[in-house]
Amino acid sequence: MVDSIARVKHIRVTPQKARRVVALIKGKQAQEALAILKFAPQSASEPIYKLVESAVANARVKADRDGEYLDEQDLYVRNAYVDEGTTLKRFQPRAQGRAFQIKKRTSHITVELATPEVEGAAASGTKTKKASK
Repeated sequence: MVDSIARVKHIRVTPQKARRVVALIKGKQAQEALAILKFAPQSASEPIYKLVESAVANARVKADRDGEYLDEQDLYVRNAYVDEGTTLKRFQPRAQGRAFQIKKRTSHITVELATPEVEGAAASGTKTKKASK
């Protein structure tokens, strides 16, 4: 089983808007997620598209390093989430000498890709039955 993680930090997309796009790709095949992101109209879809591509490349490199076979069609988005990053605080002048605060929010986006478990590997970790009294 090949796992890969890709992260981007301090991206200038609000977490609320990024979470809408991330919800579209959770649990999907990696190639299907890339197709969805390519044609999604939201502006947050472009950096998330690049992030999924990076996670696929990370999986390829990790499989080559470990000497494992990797079919990129088998990769799926196991987990994807958005955390809130630092907030840039800016001020805009308002009437009568007042100042209005503008919060420019940033996001930390994480995408985890994995290949499905092979049945032989899952069967070796079966539970043993307890003896009854």
